[in-house]
Amino acid sequence: MTNYLEVQFSLRGKTLPADHGYALYACIKRLIKSEDYPEVLRNRLLLEGGIAPEVLFCSVPGIPDRNGTIFLNRESRFRLRCPAEQAKYWYQGLQNQVLDLNNHMIRLIQPRLTLPHPSAVLKARLVVFKLERWNTHEAPSYFQDSCRKALARLGIDAQIIIDDAADGSLALRALKIKDKQVLGFGVKVEGLQSDDSIKLQCLGLGGRKHFGCGWFYPADKEASHAA
Repeated sequence: MTNYLEVQFSLRGKTLPADHGYALYACIKRLIKSEDYPEVLRNRLLLEGGIAPEVLFCSVPGIPDRNGTIFLNRESRFRLRCPAEQAKYWYQGLQNQVLDLNNHMIRLIQPRLTLPHPSAVLKARLVVFKLERWNTHEAPSYFQDSCRKALARLGIDAQIIIDDAADGSLALRALKIKDKQVLGFGVKVEGLQSDDSIKLQCLGLGGRKHFGCGWFYPADKEASHAA
C-alpha cells in the first residue's frame, strides 16, 4: 500500500457551521482553482479539475451549541490524509489560507506532518454508503453488511459495530450536500491488527471521503477528531 501522511492545520477563527463537510471541501477546491493561486501547486493538488480520490478530509471538531454551530477550541484542527508524495504540496498550498465557510472565517496556520498511529479500535463519526432508498428499520442491517463487504475488499478482518449516540440509540447522522441530506452512521471497528489499522485510517470506508465521511481515528483520541 502507498505510504500516507496526515497534514494538520491549527485554526484561527471562532465558529463554523456544525455541518460543514461539504462547504469545507467546496471552499478548498474553489481556492485551488482561483486565478491567483500558484499554478505549480494547482497542478499538483487537482486531478482532472478535482481533488484526487485518494485524499481524505476530516471535518473540524469543536464545541457544539446544538443550534447548528460549533465553537472552535484548542483541539480544533483541519486534517487531511494523502499519499506521502503529495503531503508537501498540501502543506504549502493551504498554509495561511483564509477560508470562508458560509460567512464563518477561519485561517489555516501552523501546519505539521504526522503519521497515522495504529490502534486496535478505531472510530468514525460518519460513514455513508449509497442506498436506493432509506428504510429506517432495514438501514442498520444493510449498512453493517455494506461495511463488512467494504472491509473485506480492503483485506481487513475485524468486527464492525454501529456506534452509540449519547442517548444510547444508534448513532444516526447526516451530511448536508447542497439541498440534499445524506444519512449514515457512526462506526466503531474492533480487533484490528496494526497494519490493518493503518490501512483503514489511510483509505477510509464508504463514500463522501472528501466531505469528512469515512475518516477513522483511534478511539482514545475522540475528543480531538469528532465534534
